[in-house]
Amino acid sequence: MGAYYLDWFNLFFRWFHVIAGVAWIGASFYFVWLDLSLRKPPQWKADKGISGDLWAVHGGGFYEIAKYKLEPEEMPKTLHWFKWEAYTTWLTGMAMLSIVYYANATAYLIDPSKVDFGSSIGAISTSLLFLFGSYFIYEVIVRSHLGKNSFIFSTIIFILLIIACWGSYQLFSDRASFIHIGAILGTVMAGNVFFGIMPAQRALVECVRRGEKPGKEVADLALQAKNRSLMNNYFTLPLIFTMISNHYPMMYAHAHGWLVLVFVGIITAIVRHYFNQKHLDNHKPRYLVIPTVLTVLLIIWMRPEPIEPLPVVAAAAAAETATPDSVPPTTDSAADGSTISTDAASNENITADVVPVTASADDAIMDVVHTRCSTCHAAQPTQQGFAAPPAGIILQTPTDMKTHKAKIVTAVQTGYMPLGNLTKLTDEERQQMVAYASGL
Repeated sequence: MGAYYLDWFNLFFRWFHVIAGVAWIGASFYFVWLDLSLRKPPQWKADKGISGDLWAVHGGGFYEIAKYKLEPEEMPKTLHWFKWEAYTTWLTGMAMLSIVYYANATAYLIDPSKVDFGSSIGAISTSLLFLFGSYFIYEVIVRSHLGKNSFIFSTIIFILLIIACWGSYQLFSDRASFIHIGAILGTVMAGNVFFGIMPAQRALVECVRRGEKPGKEVADLALQAKNRSLMNNYFTLPLIFTMISNHYPMMYAHAHGWLVLVFVGIITAIVRHYFNQKHLDNHKPRYLVIPTVLTVLLIIWMRPEPIEPLPVVAAAAAAETATPDSVPPTTDSAADGSTISTDAASNENITADVVPVTASADDAIMDVVHTRCSTCHAAQPTQQGFAAPPAGIILQTPTDMKTHKAKIVTAVQTGYMPLGNLTKLTDEERQQMVAYASGL
């Protein structure tokens, strides 16, 4: 019953996470577009301290948007703060990380072939240390003098993220590795809002309320907030990718999955840069051509090896071949006067050239399926943590295998299943299942 309630908690937090994420990322895209689309205002607006304005039409009405260089003439009574979108996204994301990857650590978080943590507690502790340790390093850098130079700051963070991608693949299951990088990005983005952007905004608002001109301290906070906001801007698309990556095992289950993640990060960041430039009326098509070419190269590089299905011979035909009384054996004379059974030689050639998939082969494959797959993919799973078969797929008979053969080939070939290789499916058994399913 515990798994049943965990599924409901997962559903609940996933909805809140999606809603909050859409609101946060949507607001981020909107304000980046808005800030880059502001134009020089007329002089009478500039005299009021307005640095840029924008006219827009939406929903049957006109909107006039103005941005003040520092403070407005009078502090408005109602001032909206864009913060809860970020906080809610991070909180629900951590809740989902706990429910999916920590509550079912043996299935989703741990890969014994990489690191044998010995217990779920060890794996969870390592995960938390990896996540918050990465954020601590980021926070140290952004608060140092390196964080004041946007180019140097961005370069250092990019290099550290490459190291984090590689490190996560050494510690956790492939699927969990992608999620951990997404969790790092989300934590950095939420931390930027909580520890950088909001304090700068509060300091500015306090100066306006006291009627004071912002000093050097406020200016330094504003510069740091700007760099943090820039980082959030370039993290948005990679973050979205990692949020949906668990649906695409061909990505994270690749033999060099960490490198795939790095390339996707580069591609999405360049696309984000194109739109940033476009909002400034700098139309540079190369920032779309480059990621397009990189995407095509990535697809070619990730192309899986072709599958060679096992030849299928009807069980009846195989049985007929194996029956000695069905055809009278013939003999040929050898040079030394001995005789050779043509039937036996023929059978030897058949055995050497073709290994038929017969009823016994079905039984052998189904033994593997029942041992490695059916503990979860059964009407009543026996594997702890599963209240129902994943994706509703039941694998208990050869007919089930034929019904789901396309999904089986993809999931088993990419290493997506079994989750975390919980049932210890060997490489040989994996190849046999893929070849068998491909021949159905």
